[in-house]
Amino acid sequence: MNDYEIDKIVNAVISEYTNKIMTLKLAKELIARIEQKASDRGLNLVIAVGNESGNIVAVHCMDNAYIASYDIAVNKVFTSASLKMSTEKLGELSRPGQSLYGIQYTNNGKIVIFGGGEVLECGGKIIGALGVSGGTAKDDTELAKFGKEIFKEVAKCL
Repeated sequence: MNDYEIDKIVNAVISEYTNKIMTLKLAKELIARIEQKASDRGLNLVIAVGNESGNIVAVHCMDNAYIASYDIAVNKVFTSASLKMSTEKLGELSRPGQSLYGIQYTNNGKIVIFGGGEVLECGGKIIGALGVSGGTAKDDTELAKFGKEIFKEVAKCL
């Protein structure tokens, strides 16, 4: 085997591995795409991306974003990663009479039960989570869903 063939195999292994973890480069690329869409809508958001454990990899605070949106975006990442679902779905499950009613009072208040948090998957494996905050609940939910969908392209997922 020559050096070219070895490099090709090594690059294939690295590419396969990096498609299964949240990297800073990947988080920043995703955030940039969401920021562009938010700017097009005239929104000033905080966008947070974390790894599969909910640990933050990157946070961007757009100019004039609400100060409170920082914690909310970070907590949406924690919520989606730790419960492996969108915060919108959790909102449905935590309504009075539903199975997770009151969950927002657990985990030192870090659980968010309104839209804007999404799980990020690649090849059927959860590799991270996204939190968007600063618009209306509808804006945050739509932009987080956009981020979830565009993530597959950004991460070059199969």
